[in-house]
Amino acid sequence: MRRRVTRCGARACHWHSGGVAALVTLTDDVQLYVDSIGKATDAPLLLISGFASSMDWWPDELCERLAAGGRFVIRYDHRDTGRSITYPPGAASYSWTDLMDDVPKLLDALGLPSAHLVGFSMGGAFAQLVALHHHERARSLVLMSTTACGADLPAMSDELKTFYDARTDPDWANRDAVIDHILAEERALSGSLPFDEATRRAVVARTVDRSTNIAASANHGKVQGAPPWSSRLGEIRAPTLVVHGTEDPLFPLTHGMALALAIPSATLLQLERVGHEMPPQTWELVLPAILRHTS
Repeated sequence: MRRRVTRCGARACHWHSGGVAALVTLTDDVQLYVDSIGKATDAPLLLISGFASSMDWWPDELCERLAAGGRFVIRYDHRDTGRSITYPPGAASYSWTDLMDDVPKLLDALGLPSAHLVGFSMGGAFAQLVALHHHERARSLVLMSTTACGADLPAMSDELKTFYDARTDPDWANRDAVIDHILAEERALSGSLPFDEATRRAVVARTVDRSTNIAASANHGKVQGAPPWSSRLGEIRAPTLVVHGTEDPLFPLTHGMALALAIPSATLLQLERVGHEMPPQTWELVLPAILRHTS
């Protein structure tokens, strides 16, 4: 069965398996690139990527396995990533809240009253805020490697802080330099599980090659942030699964534990030896958990 998206951008929509791969219009001046896998008659599951990340960080195989479990899997490029709208580097005309508001607007554009929201890192923060401000849109939450940034939570590891303090921008016109730059951050964020260099490099290369302007992704670090919301976590009513690595150097495990304690009836799935990442080694544990949670 094919599902037609009623508000597409100027580019043609390409239909497959009941879904769409297209540039979708949210407002007159905002278009996001969206891809879906599975049957449109199945329960919708929206994957929300992290900081400066396109949809490519949700690998095809992972999406296909979720779709095989009876989910209509939707992923999209944030503004300034992938094929979505981009702004001049250093001159983004949106806020962090605007990025969060893109989630319900995207559901509107796709004709979906609600969806299961699966967010990684920044995407997990967006999922929390959608559940707070647009509670009827969130059927459930899966919060991966994320936080609500409470004042009493531990900071990033000293090693990761040292890495970021020494980090400089690459030559954005040099494809290999950009890939190496992003891959170095992937290594710094990983845990003690074996780092699959070839697989990670392939994901980064795909991200770079799909991007309209890869330099624009740095805009996410320069936009206005959102007001604190950790004190409101008790208001979330969507069934919530928290997934967190025991060796996350950006948001130490305490961040995930705090979410699971503050959100009513939330459950916590700890991933041993995992950092701020979702490596394929964890899928045999994480994918069944997501399917159970969103059933």
